[in-house]
Amino acid sequence: MTTTAPRLGNALARLLILAAALLGTLLAGAAPASAHAALTGSDPKDGAVVAVAPKEVNLTFSEQVAMGTDSIRVLDPSGRRADTGEIRDLCSGSVVRYGVELRAGLPDGTYTVAWQAVSADSHPVAGAFTFSIGAPSATSVAVPEQTAGGGLVGVLYGIARYLSYAGFVVLVGGGAFVLVCWPRGASVRPVQQTVVRGWLTLTGSTLVLLLLRSPYTGSGKLADAFDLAGLKTVLETKTGAALTSRLLLLGAAALFVAVLFGAYTKRTDPKEKKDLAFGLGLGGAVVAAGIAATWALAEHASTGLQPGIAMPVDVLHLLAVAAWLGGLTVLLVALYRAPFVERSAVDRFSKVAFGSVAVLAATGLYQSWRQVGSWSALTGTRYGQLLLVKIGLMAVLVGIAWISRRWTRRLADPAPREADETKAPDTEDEGADKTEALDETPAASDATVAETATDPGTDTDTDTDTDGNGNAPGTAVIDPDTAPDPERAAQLARQRVAVATARRKRERDADPERTGLRRSVLTEAAVAVVLLAVTTVLTSTEPGRTEEEAGRAGSVSGPAAVPDRPVDIRLPFDTGGVDGKGVVRLSLDPGRTGANALHLFVERPNGKPLDVPEIKVALTLEAKDLGPLPVAPDRIQTGHWSASGVQFPMPGDWKIQVTVRTSDIDQTTIDKNVKIG
Repeated sequence: MTTTAPRLGNALARLLILAAALLGTLLAGAAPASAHAALTGSDPKDGAVVAVAPKEVNLTFSEQVAMGTDSIRVLDPSGRRADTGEIRDLCSGSVVRYGVELRAGLPDGTYTVAWQAVSADSHPVAGAFTFSIGAPSATSVAVPEQTAGGGLVGVLYGIARYLSYAGFVVLVGGGAFVLVCWPRGASVRPVQQTVVRGWLTLTGSTLVLLLLRSPYTGSGKLADAFDLAGLKTVLETKTGAALTSRLLLLGAAALFVAVLFGAYTKRTDPKEKKDLAFGLGLGGAVVAAGIAATWALAEHASTGLQPGIAMPVDVLHLLAVAAWLGGLTVLLVALYRAPFVERSAVDRFSKVAFGSVAVLAATGLYQSWRQVGSWSALTGTRYGQLLLVKIGLMAVLVGIAWISRRWTRRLADPAPREADETKAPDTEDEGADKTEALDETPAASDATVAETATDPGTDTDTDTDTDGNGNAPGTAVIDPDTAPDPERAAQLARQRVAVATARRKRERDADPERTGLRRSVLTEAAVAVVLLAVTTVLTSTEPGRTEEEAGRAGSVSGPAAVPDRPVDIRLPFDTGGVDGKGVVRLSLDPGRTGANALHLFVERPNGKPLDVPEIKVALTLEAKDLGPLPVAPDRIQTGHWSASGVQFPMPGDWKIQVTVRTSDIDQTTIDKNVKIG
């Protein structure tokens, strides 16, 4: 067989568009994200030491959150509730703030504030911090290590989310592949099974998500999945309504699948079949868009910047992913399990996949701007780091897809040998073989087998010599008065089917172009599975834009110093060594001239205490050429350093320099200006 390599010009143009898809779609994710809510402020602040007990505790968030009756808890040093339990909505304009009143007559000591809420993008968020009245004290309150949405329930919920995306991709992409690229595939049993399993996977995972939603956003206990009161509460939320709507739409999708693999395959009139295909395409597109909208309307695209634009863009993005990866899955099944796939079908899917990539490039670039916002967020946040991993996987996927397109171009040219066989089969056996190659489940009927049944000890392919009665040797002579053995006829039918299947498999595997396409598509599908897993994790991670905004809100330069209100600043650092990244939280109380209490809390990026060998502080008032004044804090416990009687001799804008050493050779100095009154 003679093959021709693709032209360089067309190849380069397509490669550039695929590269654009790499930068766009992967920055957006299969389900584009916008933002998770983050705690941007509190009153009292984290680590603050106040002289008089406050009347209430207020929390400020980066976006709207849903609060329950027990979302904010304030615990005294002995672990008892110090709040009244009444959540107050203090939101005003774009400021999202909630509070809880404290009981009167609270004693001095360290108090713990534990909070949990559900952000507008449906993900649970939680946290805890402490403040002290009078002076810090020991506390018996243990902050739970498990984060919101974590534990066994979180793992199961994450698996169900992954399966829901995978089921949607296979269901929608598989149906589109059959209707647009390979109509004859509607009668192929492996293709039918693949699409039906996609429907079952999406339906089952949606039911699991609905049951796990209450413990996922609340208690974290698996037993609460069957709490009817919790399920009722979930159904009243935006996410619960979306999951319920998805189940209703899946009922319509089941009807679509039944007609596609039932009535559509039985149509013989070309016009009727074309009309039915048009109706299935239109109805299927509406149902698919509706199912995709259940993600867009309830999760990331529904909040953040420009939700009115982001939601339809999200729907297009999901449909394009399904058309590409779902069609790829069904093509892989067909190449490995179907007896024959027309080369024109493979070529049509190649065009559909290329169009999907173009849509992914456009929608992905827009969504990447919404999520990341800056180059620093791309490289300095966990979300950005996951994106870089995903970009690497996508680069591999695009390269493999390009190889698949080369094989597809070669398959588009008919082989001369096959053309000759099509024109004039040399023998009756060749004509029979070609007919069998077009049948998806070839089988001989019992009646036909009975008429041509052969003796077990004879060879049906002997030469044309005849015996004395004019019959070919090896041919069983059927007595007109004796009926053939049905059991023997059935056995022969099974043997013929097995022989025919093995012959077709050998012929299929002997085609080097088809074998190359099968291998490249298999590798492409394997990378796509990993890519979808990374995307699922990405959609439950706080995007870089929000993380940076929350960091800036927590480390604003020059906080106002007022009586009985400490100066609190956050200083991110990176010494460049092992375990060298973290944040120093510094508190000055009362934050005015004279003696102050200095507290430093050294934390890892995940918020847990970091034990460092040494930390030093220096104070400088550059306007008066005063300093640096050294301060040597004492280590109190892991990650906590303190110094008392730290003197600020005069008011002004003081530079506070903190030197952190994480090993014998790794250290760095960070600074921040604060106003001392």
